[in-house]
Amino acid sequence: MAKVLLIEDDADLTFTISEFLKAEQHSLEAVTDGREGLDRLICCSYDLIILDWMLPNLSGLNILKEFRSRGGKTPILFLTGKGAIPDKEAGLDAGADDYLTKPFDLRELSARLRALLRRPQAVTANTLQIGDLILEPATRRVTNKGLEIHLLPRDFALLEFFMRHPDQIFSNDALLERVWHSESDATGEALRSALKRIRYKVNDKHCTIIENIPRIGYRMPSQKQKS
Repeated sequence: MAKVLLIEDDADLTFTISEFLKAEQHSLEAVTDGREGLDRLICCSYDLIILDWMLPNLSGLNILKEFRSRGGKTPILFLTGKGAIPDKEAGLDAGADDYLTKPFDLRELSARLRALLRRPQAVTANTLQIGDLILEPATRRVTNKGLEIHLLPRDFALLEFFMRHPDQIFSNDALLERVWHSESDATGEALRSALKRIRYKVNDKHCTIIENIPRIGYRMPSQKQKS
């Protein structure tokens, strides 16, 4: 299972790829705007990126160049209708790891993603730690006081988001937008259920892992607060 970001403005293709990768047990986020895609890359960590060339507001090529110039090491598969050799050269020279021309077979997409995920990668996100709670984005491993915790993909993404933004307060809507995005299950009840599961799994009776700020939202303190 991998955490994948899909940046593609074709709604039908986005739906097709999303459903296919979810069926293969990947955690997928999808955006349709180039600028939003770059913002997501800057603020969040992914195992793999599927990037379209032609996007509104910012082209895939410019996203790729900017991401690599910032030191981004995440494998990127360029997905585009541009099949000419000079276009492929431009994409690969800008830092793409692989190139798939539309139209394509989903089985080929899956095979290329598996190949990219097998490659050794530099750990760009390193380790996130708050108190005894440690999250390793590259290996998708969570431990508390040395004991490993197994989380559902969405719960892992939510915990990772909080640990990347300690001490910041986020409303329900903000969390649903940043972690669930346009998923059909993006509801307040889904958020509350995920938080309940995380708190239960971490199972620290003496410290507050994620605080409930009445009438505002939620916050994860950078240092655990006593309950």
